Parts: sequence; C-alpha cells; structure tokens
Amino acid sequence: MTISFYHILGLVLSILLIEVVGILSVRKVKNENDFNTGGGKAGTWVVAGTIIGTLVGGQSTVGTAQLAFSFGISAWWFTMGMALGCVVLAIGYVIPLRRSGSTTLLEIVRKEYGRKAEISGSLLCSFGMFISIIAQVLSASALLMTIFSIKFWVAAVISAIIMTLYVVFGGLWSAGIGGVVKIILLCLSALAAGAIVLFLTKGYSGLIDSVRHILLCTDIQSIDGMYSVHDVNMKYQYPFARGVSKDVGSCISVILGVLSTQTYAQGIWSGRADSVARKGALISALISIPIGFACVLVGMYMRANYITVEELNALTIMGKDMPEGLGIMTSSAQAFPMFVTNHMPKFLGGIVLGTLLITIIIGGSGLTLGASTILVKDVFKPNNKLLISRLTIVGIQIIAIIIASSFSGRYINDLGFLSMGLRTTATFVPLTLALFFPGKFRPKWVFISIIFGTACLIIAEITPMPIDSIYVGLTGSIVCCLMGLKKKPI
Repeated sequence: MTISFYHILGLVLSILLIEVVGILSVRKVKNENDFNTGGGKAGTWVVAGTIIGTLVGGQSTVGTAQLAFSFGISAWWFTMGMALGCVVLAIGYVIPLRRSGSTTLLEIVRKEYGRKAEISGSLLCSFGMFISIIAQVLSASALLMTIFSIKFWVAAVISAIIMTLYVVFGGLWSAGIGGVVKIILLCLSALAAGAIVLFLTKGYSGLIDSVRHILLCTDIQSIDGMYSVHDVNMKYQYPFARGVSKDVGSCISVILGVLSTQTYAQGIWSGRADSVARKGALISALISIPIGFACVLVGMYMRANYITVEELNALTIMGKDMPEGLGIMTSSAQAFPMFVTNHMPKFLGGIVLGTLLITIIIGGSGLTLGASTILVKDVFKPNNKLLISRLTIVGIQIIAIIIASSFSGRYINDLGFLSMGLRTTATFVPLTLALFFPGKFRPKWVFISIIFGTACLIIAEITPMPIDSIYVGLTGSIVCCLMGLKKKPI
C-alpha cells in the first residue's frame, strides 16, 4: 500500500474544510444554551447534521466494513437500526421531548422520579456513551495507522486531540453545521466506494462469486470452515449470520439506543420548530441506509481479495502457503481504509479518507458533547457550566485514549451494540414512562429499574447466554418498573 501526494492532498483538504467549519462555529456560541442546543434556532439540515453527524461514525463505516468482512450482509443491522431509531424518534418522541422544557433526557427523568434516578441514569448513560467514544477512537486509529503506518497509541492520541479541538469550542453548532458538510461528503464517498465495488466485481452476483471462490477454492477454507456454497451463503448472504437472537437484538439495541442518547435529543431540541426537528430526524434515517449498504459491499470485497495477518499466521502454522493474488491487512478493521487507498483514484481516495476521518471525528465529538452535557447538567451542576463542559470533554478524551488499547481485539460494532444497550437500560424505560405515563409509577422502583436493568445487561454480556443481552437487560428494567405501578383506588 502506497500513500501518494494526491491521497494526502485530498485528505488534508477535507480535514481543513471541516475544522474551519468547527472553528467558525465559535461565533455562534455566546452562552451555555447555544453550546448545548444551538439556542433552538437550527433549520432542518442542521438538525439532520447534528443527528447523523454523531450517528454515522466509525461504527457505521469502518466498523460495518469490518463486520461485513467476517459476516457479510448481516453487518447492515447497525445502520438499519439507526434508521429505524430515527423514524421512531421522529414519529413518537419529537413533540414530547420538545414540550418537556428540559435540556437533558435525565432531567426529564428527574422531574418525574427524583434526583437518585437522575444521577444513576446519568452516570450509566454516560458510561454507555463513553464505550461508543472508545469505538470511535479505535476506528480513527485504524484509519490513521493505515495511512501513516504509525503505532496505535500515537494514532489514538492524534484522534482524541482532533475530536477535542473540533467540539470543545463550537459545541452543538460545530456538530450540526459540520454534520451538514459531512452528510454531503459522506454520501458522495460511500456511493463512490459502493459503485467501484460493483464495477470491479461486475455486480453483486460477481461479488458473491468472488467471496465464494476465496473461501471454497483456497487454503483459507481450512481456517473459516467453509466447505460448501450453502456454508458461504449462510454466512455472507443470510441476514442473521450471527444468529437471529444476536442480530435482531443488536438492531433493537441501536433503535432504543438512539431514543436514549443525549446527543440526538440535543439535535431535536436545536430545531426551531417541531416540524423542522421531525424532518431532520427522517432525513437522518434515509441517509444512513445507503451508507451502511455501501460499507457492507466494501467489507465483502475486501474478504474476497485480502487476508489478515492473523489468518496468514494460521496458514503458516498449518504448513500452507498464502493464496496467490491476495493482499495483506494487519486487521479486519483496516478493510475500508485499505480499500480506499488501494482501489480508488488517488485524489478521490484522499477525499474519502478525509471524509472517513471526519465522520469518525464528528461522531466521537458529538458523543463526547452529549456525555459532557449529561455529567455537567445532571451530576456536577457547577456555576460556570461552559468552562466545566469544555474541561469535561478534554477529560473524557484522555480517559478514552488510555482505555481504548484494551479493546483493540474486539469488533468495533460489538462495542457500538454494547454502548447502545447500556444507554437503553439506563434511560429508555424511565424516559418513556416519564414522557407518556406520568404519575403512574413509584420513583423508588424506577430508580431500582435503572440499576437492576443495567446489571442484568452486563451479566448477560459477560456470561454465555442463548439470547442477546439487550433482552435480559430490558426485561429486568421493565419488571422493576411494573413492581412500582401505582394501583388505582377502589
């Protein structure tokens, strides 16, 4: 893999564009309200930019391509869940959220169920968002390592610094306006990548034939255990390749995670009218679907043409040679960036690399802003909220760098699913009850549901269970709340 001058030129121009947008956004931040919700002045595209700017991040691009490398079309569930979550947000939650008079989701919970529920939900929801921030750092690091051949810790530090600089000054306006620019660049980049895959393989059927060939007609067969066309189809064309419970549960995690995440609610609150906020959420849903599919195509193409270092080592141990004509990747997380550098026109490839980095930066920045807002407004409650918000953002990124290295062996999207699950058990049920069923449940049991539901999710995540952890966590949360249902007087 060779990075040319034109790759670097396209990449630098893309990054400069988005960073200039972030810096110019400082002029719109005159107070804490502008920083956190844009002052409620945003139009449809800024709302969409705020939502999709965070929603479509490293997990949706680099992570989806990585998962598609190993599991084919089932990698699409993350972005499908995002789209469905945005639709539910637009249809069911926009008006109740905007009429709540709050600026954080946990503030809504506090008004109905008290301070204990607010603090516990805030801490656990922030923890869930923090895991997603780690996934963004991992994605950005994989990209930077591919481009510059640098060590992981260097790439992680660079990624965190760029994320921090992007959002620490402009807040919501950076995430929103930058998100509009990102939507344009990302759509063009993803569609170009998907189109190139289909051109190189002569269509989707040609792509599948290429995957079948590499898995059935080479020594890789002995590693992946693919012994028939049926085996390949079940892994790469079956939408539930990781199991119905796992893939559907992952999709549900993302849907409910969207409804439980502070950053997306901030996008809704930033809209100047209910209709503007709803349209912004629906646009986000429409855009995320083709982006996810293009990333799936890229991941499957890389499976047909590349081998990882881990696979190569396994073949060597078995005394087998590397199949001819294949490239080598350090890890499957490099599937998307290596496709860009090796199979796209250089200047366009540079723009796409810059766009990918921008995508990850804005995604990580938006999540960091959301976590900071929750901690500052719901937990810390300082006098100088703007200063503490910025210091909290810096602190979150520093911790993310330190912890990210311990997760380097996991699928990036698995961290994304876990993150969404944690946000769901900590926020979704109490938030929904507060918005739609006020006065119906006892605060004590809602507080218990936050702790118990999250504990159930974590236990199910770390122990071998036949069903996805989101079902366990959500069930635990709902059962506790039902225990606190107020009986009607006779």
